[in-house]
Amino acid sequence: MAGVSARSRGWSSLCRLYLRYSALSPSAGTGCHGWRNAAGSRRVLFWLPSSHLPVQAHVRLYSDDRKAGGESKQPTTEGSVNKSTTGPDPGKVEQILPFPQNPIQVKVKAVLKKREYGATYMKNNFITGVRAMNEFCLKPSDLEPLRKIRRRSPHDDTEAFTVYLRSDVESKAIEVWGSPEAIFREKKLRQEEEIAYKENVFRNQQLLKEYKDFLGDTKPRLRATSMFTSGPGKVVMVAICINGLNFFFKLLAWVYTGSASMFSEAIHSLADTCNQALLALGISQSARIPDPGHPYGFTNMRYIASLISGVGIFMMGAGLSWYHGIMGLLHPQPMESLLWAYCILAGSVVSEGATLLVAINEIRKSSRAKGMSFYQYVLQSRDPSTNVVLMEDAAAVLGVIMAASCMGLTSLTGNPYYDSLGSLGVGTLLGAVSAFLIYTNTEALLGRSIQPEQVQRLTELLESDPVVRAIHDVKATDMGMSKVRFKAEVDFDGRVVTRSYLEKQDIDQMLNEIRQVKTPEDLEAFMLKHGENIIDTLGAEVDRLEKELKQRNPEVRHVDLEIL
Repeated sequence: MAGVSARSRGWSSLCRLYLRYSALSPSAGTGCHGWRNAAGSRRVLFWLPSSHLPVQAHVRLYSDDRKAGGESKQPTTEGSVNKSTTGPDPGKVEQILPFPQNPIQVKVKAVLKKREYGATYMKNNFITGVRAMNEFCLKPSDLEPLRKIRRRSPHDDTEAFTVYLRSDVESKAIEVWGSPEAIFREKKLRQEEEIAYKENVFRNQQLLKEYKDFLGDTKPRLRATSMFTSGPGKVVMVAICINGLNFFFKLLAWVYTGSASMFSEAIHSLADTCNQALLALGISQSARIPDPGHPYGFTNMRYIASLISGVGIFMMGAGLSWYHGIMGLLHPQPMESLLWAYCILAGSVVSEGATLLVAINEIRKSSRAKGMSFYQYVLQSRDPSTNVVLMEDAAAVLGVIMAASCMGLTSLTGNPYYDSLGSLGVGTLLGAVSAFLIYTNTEALLGRSIQPEQVQRLTELLESDPVVRAIHDVKATDMGMSKVRFKAEVDFDGRVVTRSYLEKQDIDQMLNEIRQVKTPEDLEAFMLKHGENIIDTLGAEVDRLEKELKQRNPEVRHVDLEIL
């Protein structure tokens, strides 16, 4: 019954029961062992309300019955409270629930206080000296007393460069100018001066020269003479000279004979001359140095010039040839002697064939250097300028043969319709060439992917490095002129990165630092110090992988490895 009473009434009832029992029975004055320990030690749990303490299912029975000889019975333990609920036993005391002897222990977990950084937090940001002078209107002498920090350089030509804490720069700027409002006014004033400088650039040549001297030596721009003495530039210049002469002589032949086919050939040579002049402009512009507005350079100018050339061939060459051929069919005119026309066409075949051979040799040499076939090199438009010359000269040779054949038929039969059909044939040939040039150059400008074999080779090179676990989302884009941009999501192995960091550290010193860690604040300082260094090590590994990728694959000019 005591167990049932303990469960229903709680510890307060048991306390009263114990006091009543002690007053009635002198022999029980010593009290039960469990109660004596609990009450004598005056533990706090003894006075807790019953709602805060658990009630155990097992109880211990104590009896005051004594055997003969004054020995008391040993306490007996019942297995369940259900056995003691059948009724009161006059020979035994009420069942009393034992008090737990071990105090309740609560383990409090040490947790660092979470820091609230807010929407914008830039106190720990690093900025370069140039940014400090531009954005905070400081002088180089103002930056001298500030803390200087050496960080890894993002450029390939330098290993490290100096940066400053943004908070230090802001404090120095306020010290120099007095308030953020004064800094803002000074920046606005300098922006107005910069606008005035741009509007009067001819009066500021000396300042421009000092600015270039401040930047130091830069990559020199290729001279026009060197660009057009070899490679695609040489092919284009030869084509311009020959096609210009051909246009002049074909025009004279058309004026003398009145042949529609000769007129088409003259227009064809004029279109070739204009288009190749446009190609020369594209080659010159593609050698420009990258600037902030065009960080990847101007190499695509060759493709743009070739694309415009293809459109020009279609509109100027094919369009005028079709027009003159249709007019010849609708209004046929008798032709004069074609002897001079044949002579000029023969000379055109020789000159156009010579230019065609120059273009073929240049493409063969370039395709051999890239390990590609002649057909693949032309189809993929690896060198758009040479491709245009090749296609135009091939069309010119075929057009001359076609025009000569139709003029010969006209001479033999006296029918001028054959000559008009020859003009239509030359126009169709020019239209096919222009369509091919437009297609190949458009594909190149859209940024097509490189060959799967090349992508596989680049991916395997990265995956073979121990610091890399996996490569995802690989994008390898042909930027034109055999320049590839490679981008990939890289899953780095943090254990290898950490081991690479530990190999460069003094282990004994690090162990001493670990022994000095006693508080959460000490642990935070230790982890912040080495955590930042490990992140720097990861950045150095990324730089190493990018450098190796460029060295082993010279066509890869831009590498973007993103940490997954």
